[in-house]
Amino acid sequence: QVQLVESGGGLVQAGGSLRLSCAASGLTFGSVHMGWYRRAPGKEREYVARISSGGSTAYADSVKGRFTISRDNAKSTVYLQMNSLKPEDTAVYYCAAKYRIITSYDYWGQGTQVTVSS
Repeated sequence: QVQLVESGGGLVQAGGSLRLSCAASGLTFGSVHMGWYRRAPGKEREYVARISSGGSTAYADSVKGRFTISRDNAKSTVYLQMNSLKPEDTAVYYCAAKYRIITSYDYWGQGTQVTVSS
């Protein structure tokens, strides 16, 4: 049974930092591509960042230069370091996993709330 469990969300002031974690189980973690998405109130879910099984990374323009995605295969965990947070970063953040890079994500976590106050 695949499980993705996010943690690390919370309330932070604008300009602050948070680090999200996503612990995976039931997967061959070293073989999966991982991503972070978010959904703000009243908005569609949007892509934030991704990291391939080989460690290649990519970011949405809205977070480039502020967020960093990384992975620790020994811990089956992917991270999202978020710096210089803005109120518009407020959302529920979800991690996702897939085995094939060309397909949509197969597995999703339950999400963690990030709230940035102005």
